[in-house]
Amino acid sequence: MTLSTPADGVSQSDAETLEVRRAATGDEGAFERLYHRHVARIHTLARRMAGPDSADEVTQDVFVRAWGKLPTFRGESAFGTWLYRLAVNVVLTRRRRERGDRHALIDDDATLEQQAARLPPTGIRLDLEAAMSRLPEGSRQVFILHDIEGWTHEEIANQLGMVPGTSKSQLSRARSALRRMLDGQ
Repeated sequence: MTLSTPADGVSQSDAETLEVRRAATGDEGAFERLYHRHVARIHTLARRMAGPDSADEVTQDVFVRAWGKLPTFRGESAFGTWLYRLAVNVVLTRRRRERGDRHALIDDDATLEQQAARLPPTGIRLDLEAAMSRLPEGSRQVFILHDIEGWTHEEIANQLGMVPGTSKSQLSRARSALRRMLDGQ
């Protein structure tokens, strides 16, 4: 996808590639410009996957790691795509480390039912963001990656270390729980 071409004839994607090359050689100004261009999207992902209390720290961690890994960026995909995948890896690695548990996905229907059964305080309307935050971690991750970010079940399975069928099952459960939460049942 080529973005608009400014008057000097350089596309935004070509300009970004140049910024990445400069940053990879240690140009802090180039990295700062990349940071400003991508920080909002990475922070949104961190907030959704790690929660609002950890989003700032996770976002900072992503960019610290990106700075160190820039020399490994081969340009086979857009920088934003590479950075986004790095962010997902950071969030997942952090969660595994925090929990010391590689079984973050919940296959227990009772747990999803219990989460869906909790009603918000009277008078407060539950929106999608709040409902998503109430999903169990594994279901939330699959829902966000599939329905919000557009990943395939195969990509999710590969990233989260499961089979595509588990991803599909988690997504179905997450959608069902969200429907119940949003309907107020």
